[in-house]
Amino acid sequence: MTSHPTTPQTAPRTTTYTVRSIPPAALAQLRVTDDAGLPCAPYEDTEGGAPLRCCLRRSRAGERIALVSYAPLRRWAAERWARPGAYDEQGPVFVHAEECGGPREATAYPFSRPGALRTVRRYDSEGRIVGGRLLEIPEAADEGFDQAFAEAFADPEVALVHVRAVEHGCFLFEVRRP
Repeated sequence: MTSHPTTPQTAPRTTTYTVRSIPPAALAQLRVTDDAGLPCAPYEDTEGGAPLRCCLRRSRAGERIALVSYAPLRRWAAERWARPGAYDEQGPVFVHAEECGGPREATAYPFSRPGALRTVRRYDSEGRIVGGRLLEIPEAADEGFDQAFAEAFADPEVALVHVRAVEHGCFLFEVRRP
């Protein structure tokens, strides 16, 4: 079991799988030029609520954020000399415009609104898709994700899982084989 850090406002939550945000080195690059080769264009978020992949929480009104193109599988594959080929995807993600220190709040599985639809996409050690499933987040969101990840990692070929929002196809977070 992995315990997540606590904050004064939030009790600790425990889950079986560790959620990974976008790594700091990748964030530093994305804040200059994103994975589509476009310059970062920060702006003030006047409403709040954007799902930030740097710290795995929703933005607050007045924060400076950016919408950048991110290729999570490409970056994972580069660390391992894997070759995802046509499975390499890039898509939009929100991040803080400046370094934020990463996840600090006690969240088990971020962006887990009951009833929301998520794809739980499975990849092998070469970065090829080896399956996946649709998850309608249940009221007991942590248990629903734990079950989906247990199903995924029951297959010995699965090296990592990406969770994406169905509505926009956006990458939300990654879970690697424990």
